Amino acid sequence: MSNCLGLDIGTSSVKAALFDGRGRTVARASEPLAMRVPQPGWAEQNPVDWWKAATRAIRRAVGSGRSARRVDAIGLSGQMHSSVFLDAAGKVIRPALLWCDGRTTAQCHEIASRVDQASLRSWVSNPPLEGFTLPKILWLRDNEPAAFARLAKVLLPKDYVRLQLSGVLATEPSDASGTLLFDVANRRWSREMLAAMDLSPDLLPDVGGSTEILGTVSARAATATGLAAGTPIVGGGADNACGAVGVGAVAPGAVVASWGTSGTVVCPTAAPKVDPQMRAHTFCHAVPDTWYVMGVMLTAGAAFAWLERELAQELAKKKDAADLLNREAARVPIGALGLTFLPYLQGERTPHRDAEARGAFVGLSLAHTRAHLTRAVLEGICFGLRDSLAIIEELGLAVPEVMITGGGANASFVRQLQADVYGKPVVPVDQGEGPALGAALLAAVGAGAFPDVAAAVQTIRRRPAVGPRADAHRAYDEPYRRFTRLYPALRAAR
Repeated sequence: MSNCLGLDIGTSSVKAALFDGRGRTVARASEPLAMRVPQPGWAEQNPVDWWKAATRAIRRAVGSGRSARRVDAIGLSGQMHSSVFLDAAGKVIRPALLWCDGRTTAQCHEIASRVDQASLRSWVSNPPLEGFTLPKILWLRDNEPAAFARLAKVLLPKDYVRLQLSGVLATEPSDASGTLLFDVANRRWSREMLAAMDLSPDLLPDVGGSTEILGTVSARAATATGLAAGTPIVGGGADNACGAVGVGAVAPGAVVASWGTSGTVVCPTAAPKVDPQMRAHTFCHAVPDTWYVMGVMLTAGAAFAWLERELAQELAKKKDAADLLNREAARVPIGALGLTFLPYLQGERTPHRDAEARGAFVGLSLAHTRAHLTRAVLEGICFGLRDSLAIIEELGLAVPEVMITGGGANASFVRQLQADVYGKPVVPVDQGEGPALGAALLAAVGAGAFPDVAAAVQTIRRRPAVGPRADAHRAYDEPYRRFTRLYPALRAAR
């Protein structure tokens, strides 16, 4: 592996990480991002802020001048679905509607009224959900017609950064899969879906491969970032696809659960496999001839961050605030004395497909302390991911173990908690950069350092597995049943 830079355009930050030929981290940098919430359920960011954060992160990771570290190729990763609306001059028209933005329910109903379920499964392999890109385009057309009249191109976050780095308008299949405009089975834009929605194919960029070179660093971007002009940039992938590459989940039989702002469970498949009820997503992987089934909960790490921010303010200035909360929770028994947390703070995707779902503590009493609330939040996140694992197994896909990455892999208590709730061994992957590493590995393949992605992921190190405790797994049966019963009951009461 050459020195390859992985750049991850996340929701809470932009991360730049440089890796050497053995997959070891040479340097890393992170720049924070803010999310604007103009109304409940809405979520926006300005794409220009992604680029500004990216330039700062790259400069910190790579350096500049004679002391700059060599970068042989660049891979891009980014949050899925979020809409970048550009005019004919390539200028941003309005802030991007993010993947967790729930304002497009009316547009999802419009899609469902125009396209039946069978056609959705055939054309795009997924249901109309508020977070996807197509409903956001329709929302712009319905609510901001003057802005829509200026619309010339729709990009995804990492591809907007590609445009700024290279001047090239392009995407690749794993990110395009999340637009609801992409024929996932055939890896092309869906002409049928575009026609059904009265949208021009010209709005969409060309599609290349995840390891294919799709542009090089321009002279302008070189000045802004400190990178060498002409450095190749590969297609890269969606954050979930790159995250899977970054832990080695590139072939059928591998399953990975990740805690970021959201929580995901990804299971690669050799052919596109669609849940008949479309509770989980079916997307293209960043690996040729490979797809994956994915369950998504919208607030996993975000739910824990909310708890830390709102209920542990005296810990805010402590670097180990999360560790302190975890230690408190570890002293609380399984089931948190009957307290259940529903982690639906921004709606939910899998399995409920309900943008109006909201979070709740149920069973709260005077006996409960912050430690019980923390335990309930962590258990609720694990229960939400267990929902996704159950759907994957319903589809006939084996889950022998679960690789874990992100916030859920950092603390020994949370690792054991996941093993006990899932009833599966969990395998932490010894790499904190996740999607950035996956993007860098894709870049290394594109630069010729490896023959394919399967060879590239051999550099990834796995930590020892954490096995489930049989008694603890059985003890979670009743709290999990309680969790699954609560959502329908609360929805009926809305």
